[in-house]
Amino acid sequence: MRTRKSETELPRFGEAEALRLDAADPGHRHLFHVPPADGGRHPESAYLAGNSLGLQPRATRDELLADLDAWGRLGVEGHLEAERPWLPYHELLTAPAARLVGALPTETVVMNSLTVNLHLLMVSFYRPTGTRTRIVIEDSAFPSDSYAVRSQARFHGLDPDTTVVRLTPRPGEDTLRTEDVTAFLAAEGDTVALVMLGGVNYLTGELMDIPAITAAGRAAGAVVGWDLAHAAGNVPLSLHEWDVDFAAWCSYKYLNSGPGALGGVFVHERHHGEPDLPRFEGWWSTAAATRFEMTPVSRPPSTVEAWQISNPPIFSMGPVRTSLELFDSVGMPALRDRSLRLTGYLERLLDEVTADRPLTVITPRDPGRRGCQLSVRLGEGSARELTKRLRYEHGVIADAREPDVVRFAPVPLYSTYHDCWRVADALAATVGRAG
Repeated sequence: MRTRKSETELPRFGEAEALRLDAADPGHRHLFHVPPADGGRHPESAYLAGNSLGLQPRATRDELLADLDAWGRLGVEGHLEAERPWLPYHELLTAPAARLVGALPTETVVMNSLTVNLHLLMVSFYRPTGTRTRIVIEDSAFPSDSYAVRSQARFHGLDPDTTVVRLTPRPGEDTLRTEDVTAFLAAEGDTVALVMLGGVNYLTGELMDIPAITAAGRAAGAVVGWDLAHAAGNVPLSLHEWDVDFAAWCSYKYLNSGPGALGGVFVHERHHGEPDLPRFEGWWSTAAATRFEMTPVSRPPSTVEAWQISNPPIFSMGPVRTSLELFDSVGMPALRDRSLRLTGYLERLLDEVTADRPLTVITPRDPGRRGCQLSVRLGEGSARELTKRLRYEHGVIADAREPDVVRFAPVPLYSTYHDCWRVADALAATVGRAG
């Protein structure tokens, strides 16, 4: 990588144009805390790492302190007497979470963390039998998903190297084609017990065709689940309508609920109350109306709440509730529309930067096949070293995925067109032209 020698080498992006677009299409940046810039001439960071950790909503602190104050004032009585009573607290999150992912309230619950939830769901929905044993994931799945499915295979006495099928793009391509996934399921689906892909790929930003792949998997006789870590709060979802069997997501990325925040679970209503479906249980798995009878045998409800185990952590639920209220207020259709405009603008800027530099955008160009992320592959140098320079020299915060991918996520809630302009400006200043 070489630093440019002259300001005249910068492409003519037009900072004034970025500022004009922000005035016309402002988003909701004022509702969030934006980290200060470590470098450059701007007071705030251009924060494009919301696909790794979302920014803190300004409302979160006061809402969380109110829950803490209830504990201080009421002690144990806060379970029933707090302004937001703790006993049914998780129910405050159910309806907005259901709206976010396109589900019925009875199909949606906020609990645990993402990989814990995936394991709890696979206890129920990965049931290998006979020759139908394989688990299908994408080759570029997030490592925790790979670890989870491999450990599930071992748990059932199977060899993970032959049980887990990792679908790869065609030679010379970076993303999966829907027709290749569905063709595999049509040809070999009778050996597949579970399809579990990422709704939006964490590395490339590709939005998978969830309804088409779900239909193909179920037609092949497999159960179809989705990891929506990079999809929830990023793209519109209709899990119930798409006939998805199950899904899980986290809330610390696009849902801005804080590091390690609670995740969410969807189980289609057709699976509710199935008597032969195995499931781990705990105190919160039994029906709420009979929970305090303290009986030795669980009586689970015919809803997704049967998959709950422990009583909910109130101080972890508060930030999720605050965030979901924000999504309800703004609405996913409006956010998706702004996402398309903002990501498209960044793409046009990156086209100019990458034209004569050793950089390649590997995210699909079709706006319908991506969320609010553009991933750039470096032809030389380290992704981590580049993101350090972007941050400390230009105040641009992006995310490195070693060895050679840098991810930029213009999040429609709080990112700006000027942030996008700063990304392009910083890349042009930091990465030397090819040749």
